[in-house]
Amino acid sequence: MKRIILYVTGILLSTGCAMGQSSDNDYAALPKPKPGEQVATFGGGCFWSMSEAMSELKGVDKVVSGYAGGTTVRPSYEEVGSRTTGHAECVQIYYDPKVISYATIANAFFFAHDPTELNYQGPDEGTDYRSIAFYRTPEEKEILTSTIKKINDSKHYPAAIVTQVAPFKVFYPAEKYHQGYYRLHPDQGYIQSVSAPKVMKFRKAEKAELKPEFQKG
Repeated sequence: MKRIILYVTGILLSTGCAMGQSSDNDYAALPKPKPGEQVATFGGGCFWSMSEAMSELKGVDKVVSGYAGGTTVRPSYEEVGSRTTGHAECVQIYYDPKVISYATIANAFFFAHDPTELNYQGPDEGTDYRSIAFYRTPEEKEILTSTIKKINDSKHYPAAIVTQVAPFKVFYPAEKYHQGYYRLHPDQGYIQSVSAPKVMKFRKAEKAELKPEFQKG
């Protein structure tokens, strides 16, 4: 029975974020912020669950899955997965600073994944799944470093946070089929076995910061 369980688990994970779901390189458009909106960019493993988690926060208007932190111009999903571009799977968050602050979003980010895992998240291995937080201003950099210190001091995680803190340069939106993937494919094996548990854990950790419709999850 144990061998059967391990085999089934392996099949589920083999359909994970690391496996290309399409060869369609029809990229999503990069939206412009609405008047008064601000933008934040983070990477924390597979962008399917990260995108869903961050989109559930109050004050967040939209979240775009994409690539950042590397050098290749407009990379494809397959190129990023080859680990030759320097990019990580990331999300770009468009939010209303009158409703939610960058500090609140940054704090939530550290509970939407495991920031102590170096160059992997769960079954997904490689620098394209690294934990990375981008700052656009000196104030945002200070928020990130102070948040990391606060969480490390709290001993919430058994190991120290290894998140890369880097200045923002450019974000490339991923292919259209990656956008909103979590909600569009709820029965997909990886979503059920890996992504959904992460989102449920996030909802419990950040319940007070969630939109009302997600506070019951």
